[in-house]
Amino acid sequence: MLEHGTAPPTAERPEGKPPAGGLSARLMRRKPVERLVAEGGQGEGGSLRRSMGVWQLTMISIGATLGTGIFVVLGEAVPDAGPAVIVSFVIAGLTALFSALSYAELAGTIPVSGSSYSYAYATMGELVAWVCGWCLILEYGVSVAAVAVGWGQYLNELLDGTLGITIPDALAAPPGDGGIFNLPALLVVLLSMAFLLGGAKESARANAIMVGVKIAALILFCAVAFTGIRAGNYTPFMPLGMAGVSAAGATLFFSYIGFDAASTAGEEAKNPQRDLPRAIMLSLVIVTALYCLVAAVAVGALPWKKFSGTEAALAGIMENVTGQSFWATGLAAGAVIAIASVVLTVLYGQTRILFAMSRDGLVPPVFSKVHAETGVPRANTVIVSLFCGVLAAAIPLGQLADATSIGTLFAFALVNIAVIVLRRTRPDMTRTFRVPLSPLFPLIGFGLCLWMMNSLELVTWVVFGVWMAVGLVLYFAYGMRRSRLATAEK
Repeated sequence: MLEHGTAPPTAERPEGKPPAGGLSARLMRRKPVERLVAEGGQGEGGSLRRSMGVWQLTMISIGATLGTGIFVVLGEAVPDAGPAVIVSFVIAGLTALFSALSYAELAGTIPVSGSSYSYAYATMGELVAWVCGWCLILEYGVSVAAVAVGWGQYLNELLDGTLGITIPDALAAPPGDGGIFNLPALLVVLLSMAFLLGGAKESARANAIMVGVKIAALILFCAVAFTGIRAGNYTPFMPLGMAGVSAAGATLFFSYIGFDAASTAGEEAKNPQRDLPRAIMLSLVIVTALYCLVAAVAVGALPWKKFSGTEAALAGIMENVTGQSFWATGLAAGAVIAIASVVLTVLYGQTRILFAMSRDGLVPPVFSKVHAETGVPRANTVIVSLFCGVLAAAIPLGQLADATSIGTLFAFALVNIAVIVLRRTRPDMTRTFRVPLSPLFPLIGFGLCLWMMNSLELVTWVVFGVWMAVGLVLYFAYGMRRSRLATAEK
């Protein structure tokens, strides 16, 4: 199929080669969808292997989403919303749903590893694609480090509850947070790297086991805490009004970040056109249902005012209800596994995004080299893992971790626009899933992303601006000249 509005290929201008032009034309050059799909899985020296079905893809999305949020975020959200935090979870889930619909359509139409980076390249041009990819590097790379730091805290709780020992602060926190080197954070990243180097199929299997354990841990929490529910804890249901519910919803939205992880596995899925949309939507439904169930039980078992300042709210509720520390220790074990699963799946997504950008020439070719025997981009995986591990172990992230949110929302906003653009420029394409009421729903998704971005603090915008400036310097110094589309013009 031909790009809408382009001439057919000729001897003078090969297929997929944009017309010559000035700087603006080069920045807006698009990569044809057919070329994106045809290159799927192909790397330097080998190919990625299609080994994942809808179940593994769904587990990847759940693994990347269901983790630190539900184990920590209740202590922050309940004081704002009260028992109506259940409604806040629904609002946040609906906000995520609009972007998930757009992801599902594009994942089924353009089933490649680059996620929203590749979608932007096919619809809005190379510069926008680079900006989107740079945002995804911020989202995935820094969030791996941030989540790894949280893993060390839960590991200490587990060790204290089982063996009565803890890792000294000097080796359990980064400089600036009372430590010298965060050894547990580095350890969990290196363990995830080892799984990823074994192959996508093996990594998906390990992730599925970990996802099963953390879902079982949350269901166990609901079963135990249910015995402590008191009807009076639900009243007043909305003590701080709708404003409090909305504020909590904005906080809780970031618990849903990660549902897009399945879209990074587009080149390792057996039937991506069918399975990617299903995995994205199914994972969001499962995660939302679990969040609402856990929230409903939690606020019923503990008065909402007692959540303030509580980081391990679920563990505290288990101990209060049973009067025993055994259950809290068990939940800490579930949290350790849950967060490890997030590190594994998010690290996987980061390597596949860089793989796609490298194949397009925008980042060095080392990131697209694939080991012929394992079908894994080994150098890519090792470089990314070491970078994220050292970042987590040696640098106190602080406000930098919050920048992952703005990068994610920016990428989500672009995906919603990409759906509208592709519908207009390529209406003839086969779509295994279609966003209903387009362009209304994508526009709503776009608007909600902007609203969420506007709610972030000024320092987050400053960090984001600096990150974007660095990214643009790298693009104009390297990517624009080394782009495969650029070299095809010469």
